[in-house]
Amino acid sequence: MSDVEVMAAIMRDRILALLREGKRIDGRGLEDYRDLEIKVNIIEKAEGSAWVKLGNTQVLVGIKVDLGEPFPDLPDRGVITTNVELVPLASPSFEPGPPDENAIELARVVDRGIRESGAVELEKLVIIPGKLVRVVFIDVHVLDHDGNLLDATGIGAIAALLSARMPKVEYNEETGEVEVLDEYEPLPVSKIPIPVTMAKIGNTMIVDPSLDEEMVMDGRITITTDENGMISSVQKGEGGSFKLEEVIYAVDTSIKKGAELREKVLEAVRAE
Repeated sequence: MSDVEVMAAIMRDRILALLREGKRIDGRGLEDYRDLEIKVNIIEKAEGSAWVKLGNTQVLVGIKVDLGEPFPDLPDRGVITTNVELVPLASPSFEPGPPDENAIELARVVDRGIRESGAVELEKLVIIPGKLVRVVFIDVHVLDHDGNLLDATGIGAIAALLSARMPKVEYNEETGEVEVLDEYEPLPVSKIPIPVTMAKIGNTMIVDPSLDEEMVMDGRITITTDENGMISSVQKGEGGSFKLEEVIYAVDTSIKKGAELREKVLEAVRAE
């Protein structure tokens, strides 16, 4: 057994022993999030942006809005595209190059939570049906990885969207020309989906796993809900299995903790 494997085994035994007492390695309760900081509109040249610090995990999200063609099967909808970059300086496990499976999963979970909730009213982003729509780019940069990137990124994405202002456009039907004006309007955001991630270690479920806890967890489940308690995304990762009662507990907890996190997002947006 390598030194890394030995250290992982020792860490797991320590974490399991604490969990049996209802405690966690960093002193939190089983349903406690780490300290959360959110700041919006910190990138001057972006239409919207947000910096999120969850514990020691840090992500930066930028929003750009451009003009482009709609998807052929959705001619009456605008487009959202999400990209995640795992900056090598953020973690020894991140490597330069094209997105790996972790970056792809992170982007897809965040994108699905926003898209399936109907957070952005895509029909309001259409300029010429079937020909020209607004394309919303959500670009995520992970600056420091200390666990639970899914929640930090999801929170950053919706905070950035809520803070975004896009330039108004005018379409002249006679000439077929589109003019981009020097006036701005908010993105049509009508829902606030929030992801809540829980890890299963042994037989215990915990909220907002730190990196140490992620390294020894048996499974992970992320549930994204909106302010009405509607589920827009569920993602199970890292193997393992969940009993029915554990899934029900995860859903209930996601709705409850999501409401708390949503209020913090709104506070950050209102403060700006």
